[in-house]
Amino acid sequence: MARYIRRARAFCALLLFALLVNAARVQVVRAHAYDENPANRRTSIARYGLPRGDILVGGEPVTGSRDSREQLRYERTYPQGPLYAPVTGFASQLYGTTFLEHAEDALLSGTDPMLAPFPLWNDTSRKQYPGGNVVTTLNRYAQEAAYRGLGSRKGAVAAIEPSTGRILALVSTPSYDPAELSGNGAAVTAAWARLNGDPEKPMLNRAVRQTYPPGSTFKVVTAAAALDTGVITDLDAPTDSPDPYRLPGTTTRLTNEADGCADASLRVAFEWSCNTVFAKLGVDVGVAGMTATAQAFGFNDQDLRVPFAAVPSSFDTSVDRAQLALSSIGQYNTRATPLQMAMVAAAVANGGMARPPYLVERTLRRTGETVATGGAGSVRQVMSPATAVRMKELMTDVVQEGTGANAAIRGATVGGKTGTAQHGVGNTGLPYAWFVSWAQADTDVEPKVAVAVVVEDAAADRADISGGGDAAPIARAVMRAVLGL
Repeated sequence: MARYIRRARAFCALLLFALLVNAARVQVVRAHAYDENPANRRTSIARYGLPRGDILVGGEPVTGSRDSREQLRYERTYPQGPLYAPVTGFASQLYGTTFLEHAEDALLSGTDPMLAPFPLWNDTSRKQYPGGNVVTTLNRYAQEAAYRGLGSRKGAVAAIEPSTGRILALVSTPSYDPAELSGNGAAVTAAWARLNGDPEKPMLNRAVRQTYPPGSTFKVVTAAAALDTGVITDLDAPTDSPDPYRLPGTTTRLTNEADGCADASLRVAFEWSCNTVFAKLGVDVGVAGMTATAQAFGFNDQDLRVPFAAVPSSFDTSVDRAQLALSSIGQYNTRATPLQMAMVAAAVANGGMARPPYLVERTLRRTGETVATGGAGSVRQVMSPATAVRMKELMTDVVQEGTGANAAIRGATVGGKTGTAQHGVGNTGLPYAWFVSWAQADTDVEPKVAVAVVVEDAAADRADISGGGDAAPIARAVMRAVLGL
């Protein structure tokens, strides 16, 4: 009898062990698969069972949560939705998350293990905590100035603090209200269809997700390459540049909108945006030199994140001499986001040193303790300090004496570069108006802001001065807001 009892006991122990193994398999090994199963609503119910953490600008939340009293209880709100949509993105119960709402989703939703008092234990328990808050680098006044400046026009603005890489403004118009997508009802479905079907693409973040031909603003890159490689040693010496300039190996003749560009010095050519001078300079520098400088500024970088991904700006590295001439004046295959062109201006302002742009200053628990800090990444030497000094001089001349006069600010030194980018078949599209700039108040020891503005539907002629007429006043308003002038 004792033998049968022992066998029964062993068999029961085996069954108990099998149950424990299966429980571990279900709760640990297969947990992710069950969590991701569309039929499992527990995760969604838990996710929306607590208010979502907030995104802060200047210490104030620009997001919120509304108690819907439904099974998926809390819905996202955006008190100033269109103003900050290119930064926050949306958090939708139907369509997921974008931009900061996506990049910081774990912290905002309360599932980040770092929110737990004992993070390692949280990996096992998977308990949800109150969502944390994200503190951004944005300057509220600069953001508002950029949004007001663009108004009903289609375009984008990016502003950066040169010495750190902190993003001070990121605006894209036309915009939309992310709150329209927060819930899960028929109104949300209708809003999604309407926004995606809108030919103006209000959900497109033009500041970081749209590239444009940068036009004459790219001449900042070409001038820096010419100075750094020694092709130009004297800002005021004639450049031996014919007007018109025949593109190498072709019969195509490049002309200028401005007069007096034949053999113009780099200073004069930069002030009045002489295409012929800069096309020839790009050819003289060569593909290798132009590529090295463009990539030092950040072109062709596939890994730029702020923390959400920015599409790479491009400079074609396999071009012939005629194509290189056009690439060097911001045409042909050269493409840039407004954020990239703000990075170009920031590198000049920061003595030739480039800091990676970033948007998150730090993340916090709901109770205020710091979870993690953002901060500047590794610095990159774009050009020599001597070249940066001369580039600042050239950009200052554009505002004081050239096409960028509309960006001048009393009580500050402002450097800039205008641009008009042709596009469309046969250049029939309405030109894009560009302006890139930086500003330093008379009381400051270094430039405090670098800005890039692009206006897609600029109401101006095709001359480079349209960048000064349409985009420069917007940049001026943003710079004044940052400088407090």
